Amino acid sequence: MARSGQGAGEPPQAVVAEGGSSPAPRPGASSLDTKVTWGLVGLGLVGHMLRSRRFYVAVAVAAIAVGSLRQIGQQNTASMTARLAAWNQREMQRLERKAQRQARGVKGSAQMARSGPPRGLAGTSHET
Repeated sequence: MARSGQGAGEPPQAVVAEGGSSPAPRPGASSLDTKVTWGLVGLGLVGHMLRSRRFYVAVAVAAIAVGSLRQIGQQNTASMTARLAAWNQREMQRLERKAQRQARGVKGSAQMARSGPPRGLAGTSHET
C-alpha cells in the first residue's frame, strides 16, 4: 500500500535502538527456524504430490517418453552402423576393382615395352 502525506517519497528508515547507532535486530525467526519451516513446507509439498493422481500420470508419461526416446536412439545407432558397414563394403569393392584395372594396365604396358617400338607405322622414323 502506498504511503501518503509527509515523507511519502522517501525510503523507510531503519529502527534504531535507544542509545545505539546500529539498527535494532529485526524481530523474526532464527536461521534454524527458517530451515525447519522450509523443510516442513517441502515435506508437505512432497506429500501432496504423492497423493495426487496427476503426479502419477505425469511420471508415467515421462517414463514412457524416456523409454521411447531410448529405443529411438538405439534404432538410430543400429541404422547408422548398418549404413556405415554397407558404405565400407562398397568402398572396398570399388578399390579392389580399381586395383585390378591398374594391375591389368601395368601388365599390358610391360608387355608392350618388351615387344619393342611399333613397326610399320607411317610417319615413324628411326634416323639418328
